[in-house]
Amino acid sequence: MLTSCEVNNLDPQTALSETTAFQTPERIALAVAGVYDGGQSGFYAGNAVRGYTFGAAHIEQGDMRGEDMALAATFYGITYQNNYDPTQPNNVYYWQNAYAMINRANIVIAGLKTVQPSTALTQAQIDVYEAECRLLRAMAHHYLLVNFSRPYSDNPTAAAGGVPYRTTAVTGGASVDEALKQGRNTVAECYDKIIEDLNYAEEKLPDTRTGNLKITRATKGAAIALKTRVRLHQNNWAEVIKEANKLVSTAAPFTSPVGAYALTASPLGAFGSANKSNSESIFSMENNDVDNAGTNGAMAAMYSAVSTNGRGIVLISPILWNQPFFPAGDLRKAASAIAQDTPGSAGKGGNFTRKYPDVTTRSENAPIIRYAEVLLNLAEAIARTSTGVDTRALALLSAVRNRAVQTPADQYTAASFATNKDLVRAIINERRPEFLAEGLRWHDIHRLAQDADFKQADGIPSKAAIAISNFAPLYTNNSTTTFTREPAVPYSDFRFLWPIPAEELINNPTLAKQQNPGY
Repeated sequence: MLTSCEVNNLDPQTALSETTAFQTPERIALAVAGVYDGGQSGFYAGNAVRGYTFGAAHIEQGDMRGEDMALAATFYGITYQNNYDPTQPNNVYYWQNAYAMINRANIVIAGLKTVQPSTALTQAQIDVYEAECRLLRAMAHHYLLVNFSRPYSDNPTAAAGGVPYRTTAVTGGASVDEALKQGRNTVAECYDKIIEDLNYAEEKLPDTRTGNLKITRATKGAAIALKTRVRLHQNNWAEVIKEANKLVSTAAPFTSPVGAYALTASPLGAFGSANKSNSESIFSMENNDVDNAGTNGAMAAMYSAVSTNGRGIVLISPILWNQPFFPAGDLRKAASAIAQDTPGSAGKGGNFTRKYPDVTTRSENAPIIRYAEVLLNLAEAIARTSTGVDTRALALLSAVRNRAVQTPADQYTAASFATNKDLVRAIINERRPEFLAEGLRWHDIHRLAQDADFKQADGIPSKAAIAISNFAPLYTNNSTTTFTREPAVPYSDFRFLWPIPAEELINNPTLAKQQNPGY
């Protein structure tokens, strides 16, 4: 069944079967919207909205797998302390919801093949619908790879190292039997299919849309931007540059010829009241006041301080706060960007982001990719392929950094770097404060895990301990500050990856033989 929703109104609509969903243009539009709903809702335990695959939960899980956000409660303790197993909710429901959404996409794609074009629904619009589904399908498979498979740099052609890349609709009967025969693709095969889907999306999607749909419905710019991320995970610097150059001008000010994307003047200009309408957000997952991840999942609930009526669960870690590349005068540390709690009745103390301030209706869209990421992706790829300190790479880095770091002494110049490797390191470092509380930290830890020069740790980094009773004194702007930490997990440890859920292994005899080692 396709549980559908209006494009601009996420109130659930009547469920449509795959045999009736493609009989009218209106029903087809609802079916496509239902694929987005599958990415936004992401149910927990069957009925509680949490935001797997692309909603709130994916952001929180991405942060809790890394060290730049800390945990002031035990709410995400299993992920934060790396104690998952094949039955634990977060990895189980991520897998289930991701593949449920993928199957929705595949059902819609198959249904679209049966539709005869008309004046009410042209072939071009049918192609756009398919492109949207293929973009979402590609994203879901990529996120599954980042959590359940080793990075591309680690033997991408190893048998059954990736995830099952599903492109066929499973609707019952023979399709179920066929699906149960499909095991894990190689990582390389998965990436090839991801790029194939995103290439189709780029070709068929509109350059832009109007209103909130410019951000919450797939566009050509979103497909290109996601390709820069995927190619970065492949260490394919030439392809990152080729794709990013479609969106980034050769010199500052950097404004995209596709979609007119541009950095906002403020480092938090894509958040708060501007979350649904700004020049920087390329693609986000829609939430609203009647359909969001609730008090147990929404970003505003989890990331906001108790002092601002949030739950005070996930705060900025002193590990990130005290890094030299995150100076005291950085506007991302200013009162306009940070809310503070005091220990005691207001939680454990510490600094919380103001990126998601709507604690009342919890309506903020979940960010997927911003123009700032495209600029830093391009900067890294250029710097990695340069023999010296490349001026364009430096300009791209500075465009992102200098809107937050406005003191000249803290800004970078060519003299700041002796080699191109030093510049690459600064670009990777800049991603950490720029994308804090957006779930991207794990992506970088994962893709760089085997990088000889820039791996972030030997596996999963150590993190600020949940047991810390008062975080407030730990924000010293001094990287030598010590405090209790959760232990690191080596890359060789089986816990670097999430396990395939036990239920999947029971139901799928092929995957039962392909569980991640150690589980």
